[in-house]
Amino acid sequence: MIISQPKKGTLLIAEPSIIGDMSFNRAVILLADYNTEGSIGFILNKPLSFKLKDLIPESNSDFKVHNGGPVEQDNLYFIHQVPELIPDSIEISNGVFWGGNFEAVLKLLEADKLKKGDIRFFLGYSGWDSKQLDNELESNAWIVSENIYKSELIDKCCESFWKDKMVELGGNYSLWSNAPENPSYN
Repeated sequence: MIISQPKKGTLLIAEPSIIGDMSFNRAVILLADYNTEGSIGFILNKPLSFKLKDLIPESNSDFKVHNGGPVEQDNLYFIHQVPELIPDSIEISNGVFWGGNFEAVLKLLEADKLKKGDIRFFLGYSGWDSKQLDNELESNAWIVSENIYKSELIDKCCESFWKDKMVELGGNYSLWSNAPENPSYN
């Protein structure tokens, strides 16, 4: 469902017109925060070739790491749906939480108490200064959509998530769902 104003917990879906932008082409972003000072989000559908164990030597976890966005790509972030297991988490909305005690996360991974649908890891994040996201919305760079998946969002997202959202939106967006990522390949 398309909505007019972004808020914490909504999804930003890249308009098909964002071509050539390596970070945001065909991206679906969960807004973790949206306020007058700026916005922060995580790209949900761009897995990297890294696994958590590649970045955290004390971990044996095969959890995929995703590209969260172009800001601070040397830092690891995570969202999850298990605040009862991860202290100091911040609720984004609809049962999706951001961050928390990373030592607790490592212990949970070691004890095999987290499933792939419970948590998602990111290198970097997507960030906008005050009014920057609003300006991008006015220029039709993004579609704002409710998170209809609630806490199941983590498990629902996959590389085809942008295409799936285009099909859901219907109309002209359905046509874009099968277009090649690079139009010059036509």
